[in-house]
Amino acid sequence: MWYTMIMSELKNKKCVPCEVGAPPLSADVIAQHLVQLNPEWKVMDGKKIVRSFIFKDFKDALVFANSVGDCAEQEGHHPDLYVAWGKVTVELWTHAVGGLSENDFILAAKIDAL
Repeated sequence: MWYTMIMSELKNKKCVPCEVGAPPLSADVIAQHLVQLNPEWKVMDGKKIVRSFIFKDFKDALVFANSVGDCAEQEGHHPDLYVAWGKVTVELWTHAVGGLSENDFILAAKIDAL
């Protein structure tokens, strides 16, 4: 897939702590980062990126959710995860900036690679 080659730049970065009150990313920067991810990631209200992953059953969904959790712990940046039978929805946004930061896109690229 075309985005796999592009996303490697984000995937190889490391999340860094954000300063409280720092500005969120602009719409232009969000658009530039978004094209580096799987096209199933969607921007919600200009403040979050969201993607749902489909699995054959609850067990597989839970295994994936735990893998996302492990990745998030390594990066020190944590998504909201919603686990249901055969589905995991991931929401990413940076609380400290009240919107999206580069960390959200870095973690999304790493999740895409799981």
